[in-house]
Amino acid sequence: MKKVTPFLMFQDGIAEEAMTYYTSLIEDSEIKSIIRYGANEAGEEGTVMKATFTLKGQDFICIDSNIKHQFTFTPSFSIYVTCDTEEEIDHLYQKLIDGGQALMPIGDYGFSKKFGWLNDRFGVSWQLDFPL
Repeated sequence: MKKVTPFLMFQDGIAEEAMTYYTSLIEDSEIKSIIRYGANEAGEEGTVMKATFTLKGQDFICIDSNIKHQFTFTPSFSIYVTCDTEEEIDHLYQKLIDGGQALMPIGDYGFSKKFGWLNDRFGVSWQLDFPL
């Protein structure tokens, strides 16, 4: 076994938009590769067949599904971010909640100085922590 990598399946051709947004928010992050569907291939031409990106050194793989599924992301799987400063958690929370939905509004829940859990506008769940 070489590696274990989180895999995100997007629908409606938004994988590249999501990757671009995420890598713009988190330092030391980048889109590493994008393979797109071409003409007459299984997916819509130009959408993401497979891409890799990193968030603060953590690799992710994502695709634009060419099959419409009856499911999407669930909060039971989330991207967990440990923030170094209160300013950092506030900034990320405000950016990620735009067009999304709060699951646990940012606040003090006793196990952390500040914590927030949300689904972003792409449907991906994030837990943001500024630890004790």
